[in-house]
Amino acid sequence: MESSDTGEDGSPQYLQANPAPMSEDALQKERDLRKKLNRDVRKVVSESIHKGVKLIVHRPEYVLESKQEYVDLSKELMPVVWEIARKTLPLLEHEISADFARNQYYGTKFQAENVAYRDYRYFAKKRPPTESPSLVVGLRVDESASMAAFGRLEAAKRAVIAVYEFCQICNIPTLIYGDTADASKMEQMSIFAYTDFDKADPNDRFRLMAIRARSNNRDGMALRIMGERLAVTPQQTKLLISISDGQPKAMDDYTGSYAIEDMQQTIAEYERKGITFLAAAIGQDKDVISQIYGNERFLDITNLNQLPAKLVQIIARYL
Repeated sequence: MESSDTGEDGSPQYLQANPAPMSEDALQKERDLRKKLNRDVRKVVSESIHKGVKLIVHRPEYVLESKQEYVDLSKELMPVVWEIARKTLPLLEHEISADFARNQYYGTKFQAENVAYRDYRYFAKKRPPTESPSLVVGLRVDESASMAAFGRLEAAKRAVIAVYEFCQICNIPTLIYGDTADASKMEQMSIFAYTDFDKADPNDRFRLMAIRARSNNRDGMALRIMGERLAVTPQQTKLLISISDGQPKAMDDYTGSYAIEDMQQTIAEYERKGITFLAAAIGQDKDVISQIYGNERFLDITNLNQLPAKLVQIIARYL
């Protein structure tokens, strides 16, 4: 129904202007996925401080306008994404056949050039013949109301487009969720599953256009849900990037030191499960976000125009 091929300049080409109606079988699979996600994430938070929070997982729809917005935003991004991918793919092919796995926390071979990155991955180690590098990427998007200010929402959309398309080119499983809190008394936490590796769909790229500035943000709960989704994947490297413009704040008392402590405990818990966290701070609370995540996990995005390329370059390093 759709062609996701790209032109010579990297821009998407689409063969069909109007979205075809989904078959009943496809609709049922969407309903089944949504039910499964709701069941799974509620189980994840059932033994945390968020166990009493009323949670709903949404699977956003896409319309013709979503496709047009995607094409408009991706035109200038795709040449950049393709350029980074062209440089990355040969290295990835080399890495699969190399004797050493790079970017390790320990090993037998010191990589001096990696010291500049300050992420402690300074070593290479011998890789068994059957082992190949693998990566799964989770991208969490803060959809709090303040994201509507100063072009942050469009910057976030452009970033998720770049990350999604790069991961598609490099065959990297991708999880992109948005979240907001306090949409209503009956929906205290909302998760928007834009892409999910349980059901990869070429049309997911259009769902990304449903990202909105909505209400409050319950960050620790979002990180826990995505951290658990990534922790059970078979990939060797599990990267979770959070795009946020402010510190956590949700009703009734999820704010201040209480919320910060929850986030830090969640990060520590899931780092023990193999998750690597990075925070892309794009708003006024950069100092607080740096304090929460720690300097080694913090990305200060002062120039929003640099966000898409910067995230893609970071992900490429983990290959």
